[in-house]
Amino acid sequence: MEISTPYMIILFVALIVTISFIIALRRGQQIMLIHKFYLAAAALLLIWLVEIIVMGFIPPSVMTALQLLDAATTMSGAFIPVCSLAFSVCYTQEINDKMPRWLWYIFIVPVITTLMIFTNPLHHLYYTHFALDNTEVRFGPYFYIHSAYTYACVAAAVFLVIRYAVKTKSRLHLWQAVLFTIGGLAPSLVNLLVTLHVLQANIVLTPLSFTITMGFHGVVIYRLHFFDIRPLAMQHLLNWISDCYLVTGKDGRVVNFNQPFQDIFGRTYKIRENACLSDFVSAEDMENKTPVYNLLSALDSCERLQTRITYEQPLDLRRDGGLKRFWYLVEVAPVMVRDHIGGYVSIFRDMTQIKVNMQKMANNQIKMIENERLAFLGQMVGGLAHNLKTPIMSISGSILAVEKLIEECRKSLGDPDVVEEDYREIYSEIEEWLSRMQEAGAYMSDIITAVKGQATNISATGDMDFGLDDAMRRVILLLRHELLKAQCHLIVDDKIQKNGIMIHGDINNLVQVIGNLVSNAVDAQKPDGNHDIIIETEWDEKEFHLMVKDYGTGIPESSKPKLFHQMVTSKGTKGTGLGIFISNSVIHAKFGGSMWYKDNPEGGSILGISLPLSCITFVPRDEVIESAQE
Repeated sequence: MEISTPYMIILFVALIVTISFIIALRRGQQIMLIHKFYLAAAALLLIWLVEIIVMGFIPPSVMTALQLLDAATTMSGAFIPVCSLAFSVCYTQEINDKMPRWLWYIFIVPVITTLMIFTNPLHHLYYTHFALDNTEVRFGPYFYIHSAYTYACVAAAVFLVIRYAVKTKSRLHLWQAVLFTIGGLAPSLVNLLVTLHVLQANIVLTPLSFTITMGFHGVVIYRLHFFDIRPLAMQHLLNWISDCYLVTGKDGRVVNFNQPFQDIFGRTYKIRENACLSDFVSAEDMENKTPVYNLLSALDSCERLQTRITYEQPLDLRRDGGLKRFWYLVEVAPVMVRDHIGGYVSIFRDMTQIKVNMQKMANNQIKMIENERLAFLGQMVGGLAHNLKTPIMSISGSILAVEKLIEECRKSLGDPDVVEEDYREIYSEIEEWLSRMQEAGAYMSDIITAVKGQATNISATGDMDFGLDDAMRRVILLLRHELLKAQCHLIVDDKIQKNGIMIHGDINNLVQVIGNLVSNAVDAQKPDGNHDIIIETEWDEKEFHLMVKDYGTGIPESSKPKLFHQMVTSKGTKGTGLGIFISNSVIHAKFGGSMWYKDNPEGGSILGISLPLSCITFVPRDEVIESAQE
């Protein structure tokens, strides 16, 4: 059969393009059912082109060989539209693995066509007269059945893709549908015009028209990701990063969701694909702020603000025979297509276990703080006993002295030698001993108050305005014996007394932290060093700083980077490593402040507390005293 040189060149170019197209389509793909159908169609086109080229080198006199090759090309032309329809079904129905049994039935007619064309010389149902020129060929009755079925397959494939795009209302799907339709209809239109003798051409024109199909489908595949791995990868990614997800169109129509979403939300609220999410919301849902109503509100906010919306969604689910409260973190993100919102992806993450773990961590932290507080109190038990022993002995001695004076008064009654002045002297001594008892009682009361405050549960809220000098007085009372035993001198900044510094918070928390810092400074003293421990204050426009400075051994270099972040100690078996770690947590949680460390240039350490000025008030001294008395 003679094929002109231009047509032969075009055929070879189309052959090379088809081979490249198949290789590019196959490379890097996870082959699913839709890929198999499309690759089958491309392979059939490749065979078709090869057969046309071979026919170009066979003389017209060898009619039998030409008829066999034409039958083979007809077979390719019969199966390509059916593969296109099968592809469209799998694409729109999201069939990725096993082909449904009913889909095999669409291949019955192409199989019959193949049998008819190869056995045509026996019955002439396909050709009544075979010729390579379309002006001379005469078709039999089966040809029209084959043609009608072929056009029906193409029309059905186009219809399914267009309907899917219209339902999803996605700009991406609409663009895919338009280009797929143009590419799919081009060969059918050319073949129809050739069959009706509108175009005067030989059998080369129909397979060449598929180059138009490859051009448009190439744009759909490589620019619009028609059926490459990305949609599947995105689906796996959504499953990976979320516990369940929902994809909705711009108009709120449900496009897709995974099985966990169906199990948790879909069955409860009767949510189904291709229906608007608003259809599943009732007036009762709006009143009770149900998950679907909250999701609709988030979608509306996402559209107005064109940004991601995140919120927490509590949900009561029936588990183990009863209702159990679950918490989901919901993130609604817009899907942008050509700078326009094409839909929304709503991701649901189960935060229930995280919330439980956070509560456990908070409870454990409270327990750790309590344990450290008890340890702090335990270290002071000996000192407290010594501190209380002195005022108790003073009160006991004063009581004995008063009893003697009372007995002396009783014996002197009626004695003419005892004058009024003698009684006045006795009364004065009694008042002096009573004053000593009052002082000792007040001292004991202060110690008891300080200890009682430190023994208070850390979770109890006692936030109020208190004087910093009152906190310092409690620290001195609690650590008096420890300071005396180590021969340390606690020097408190005069500015604390002069400026009337009031702090809003729990005084017991601050006493624990400062007491811990002073106790650490005592433990760090050198036997022959400077045993002064200095508490200084300063402030700027943003923060108030309280510093505990010592001249001891300092903190090892290995412990400095993790001082406030991990439980470290330089005391060996005598330390727990909780002190500084817990103190930092208390300052951060209870006062909104922070702790820091720097080396003392004169040797030793400086540990500081920085509090925001928002919780600090400077008041006259008399108001501080009045507040403390109240």
